[in-house]
Amino acid sequence: MKLLRSRAAFLLLAVSALVLVLTGQRAGSDTSEARLLHIEPSEFAPVVVFEQYGERCMNFTEIESSGQQTCFQLDDPDKMVFAYTRLMASALLAKPDPASVLIIGLGGGTLPVALHKLLPEAVIDTVELDPAVLRVAQRFFGYETGPRQRVHVEDGRAFVERAGREGRRYDMVMLDAFGVDYIPAHLLTLEFLRHVRSILAPGGLVVANSFTRSRMYERESATYAAVFGEFFNLRSGLGGNRVIIASAGSLPDETLLQRNAAMLAERLKPFGIDAEGAVSRFSIVRGGHEDAEVLRDERDDGK
Repeated sequence: MKLLRSRAAFLLLAVSALVLVLTGQRAGSDTSEARLLHIEPSEFAPVVVFEQYGERCMNFTEIESSGQQTCFQLDDPDKMVFAYTRLMASALLAKPDPASVLIIGLGGGTLPVALHKLLPEAVIDTVELDPAVLRVAQRFFGYETGPRQRVHVEDGRAFVERAGREGRRYDMVMLDAFGVDYIPAHLLTLEFLRHVRSILAPGGLVVANSFTRSRMYERESATYAAVFGEFFNLRSGLGGNRVIIASAGSLPDETLLQRNAAMLAERLKPFGIDAEGAVSRFSIVRGGHEDAEVLRDERDDGK
């Protein structure tokens, strides 16, 4: 959701071109036309904020891109617009009371803001590589930091590795770092997931946003299985996103999921989450990817 790299020189040209092209897209009262609000310069990719169809959205580089990074409804900001954020938040059915949450990838702050409202006593650490994304989230999407809502501007893997060295543990780690193309490669590998597992508290969960139609679908599955064993595979449909939920321990059974869903239903409803309906999406993956090659860090020793 967050990390496309580009050169500074190209950035200046891109921002200039965006201003020239998109200023002609300002609309009056017609919500079907995109209305440009802001372009935030960045050393990675310009962060574009616009409104359309009654929603405020964030993209990288341009309004018409392969998919919005963040959107919220102007008349109902709590309601989650994207199915994948609802799927990720439904991980609370598997662990309803995490005291500490780590989120890799901020975007507009949909997940940390929602989790802070749902879990006001939990400490939520969010890691975001691009300071421009943080500025946009704070100015246009209502993201605010505080003693229990903390942000760290750095690379997500570097943060995870340092947390492991320092002995920190989280009840839930959410991986939601995307660029325009896909998840950064160093956040997909066996080595990275081992670092993630090392910072999970007993019974802790990792919750990862991915794509159902990725060319690496089977390899991602094989990599998560190599580190965590069986995992939940939540899908919003044949296309779009999938969310992997894995545990350092055992996964909850359907009876526990249903009991937690009943307990959380009213709390999750304002966010657009049908808790009881979400239980049916918790399908366990136990195999089917044995022939896929596990994703690993690239070696730099020539071997």
